[in-house]
Amino acid sequence: MLRLDCAANEISIRSEAKKRAPLPNRHLFNAKYVPFAPGTDTDESYHLDEVIYRSKNGGLLDVQHDMEALAIYGPEYWKALFDERSGRSQWPYGSGVWSKKEWVLPGIADEDIVSMFEGNSNLFWAERFGKEELNMSDLWVKQCGNSHTGSFKDLGMTVLVSQVNRLRKMGKPLVAVGCASTGDTSAALSAYAAAAKIPSIVFLPANKISLAQLVQPIANGALVMSIDTDFDGCMRLIREVTAELPIYLANSLNSLRLEGQKTAAIEILQQFNWEVPDWVIIPGGNLGNVYAFFKGFQMCKELGLVDRVPRMVVAQAQNANPLYRAYVKGWENFEGMKAEDTFASAIQIGDPISIDRAIYALTECNGVVEEASEEELMDAAARADLTGMFNCPHTGVALAALIKLREKGVISPSDRTVVISTAHGLKFTNSKIAYHAKEIEGFASTYANPPVVVKEDFGAVMDVLKHKLSI
Repeated sequence: MLRLDCAANEISIRSEAKKRAPLPNRHLFNAKYVPFAPGTDTDESYHLDEVIYRSKNGGLLDVQHDMEALAIYGPEYWKALFDERSGRSQWPYGSGVWSKKEWVLPGIADEDIVSMFEGNSNLFWAERFGKEELNMSDLWVKQCGNSHTGSFKDLGMTVLVSQVNRLRKMGKPLVAVGCASTGDTSAALSAYAAAAKIPSIVFLPANKISLAQLVQPIANGALVMSIDTDFDGCMRLIREVTAELPIYLANSLNSLRLEGQKTAAIEILQQFNWEVPDWVIIPGGNLGNVYAFFKGFQMCKELGLVDRVPRMVVAQAQNANPLYRAYVKGWENFEGMKAEDTFASAIQIGDPISIDRAIYALTECNGVVEEASEEELMDAAARADLTGMFNCPHTGVALAALIKLREKGVISPSDRTVVISTAHGLKFTNSKIAYHAKEIEGFASTYANPPVVVKEDFGAVMDVLKHKLSI
């Protein structure tokens, strides 16, 4: 086996980062955990180096930044800094997350960061789908699935695993990181943990995720437990386990992940040259991403980079729609539910951890919640695929919500609208194959495009071509 002399190869982008002059006044930037209780004064807070997931009363925590310190620099400074760092190979700023380091984890050392240069995902102008299908001129799709493990979960996991890496170096007795998952979280956690040489443990609901999602943590060396329950059952188990063993909980109950996910919102503004879209449509399951996007937009508004936040739409599968049910009741009463099977398996969650965060975010931005049936979400994904996309079922949920809101007149033809594509379609090929083969019971599969079986005969081939091309 070829072995390299480490001394001869010590020059790297990490070592170059150590030579870089620090950002002036960076010592003033700081963040801490506080109870998630917007509008409520509290003295309760915790250092980010503490291993803690809930407040004293059992509520969620939030990462609170010193906004006065960040405001030392004006909005034009932050815009220029983020633009200068974006997409470069400079460690760690080439990452779409760590290019906003001061707004994410300001206190972490560059050498503790675990990054795969995540983020910087393309913002795709869905010209044909927008114009031909929806009579919209300004429809965009944020391709968050174009990331290292194929989903937006990478954005949060780089932050969480970096902090765990820091804690382990400090001597904290953390033997592993663990999560319950519907597929994408486990893929992200196992990849980043493997990069940091940290053991990872994954609880997956048996027979509820795609084969592509299952093989990712297996390939990355995670201990994968397939448990005969749904996601909510896996979540209860991992919380019990992490309460007893020194395993760091990596689910979105942990607010560190939201700090990474919020950078997708900042990135959207950056890609629009700091102009605010009218609508952002997000597939919603455990709902941490809803608050994360709002938080990113709100930070930009508070620090003067923009003058407003967009309205957000949370799109839920009808088979797992507890937020939608609460929304149509005017938020009077939220009740969890037993989520039924859905092709949008990553959002098949009936008792979302971040329900309070999501309701707060939607209330603050005058948001909307819409639902999509199984046939609606698969049809929407297929319609958009026919214009050049390749959508996961969760993006199909968001597109179906968009179609409904256009039909209702809630979203106007000229509204700049961004659909968040949370995962790559290649993770969900089984459902696409079934759709196009018209094998899904009860589905018309209106937009199916099955292959045509033709014998090895020139005339037969010509007949098919002439019929298809109408010539």
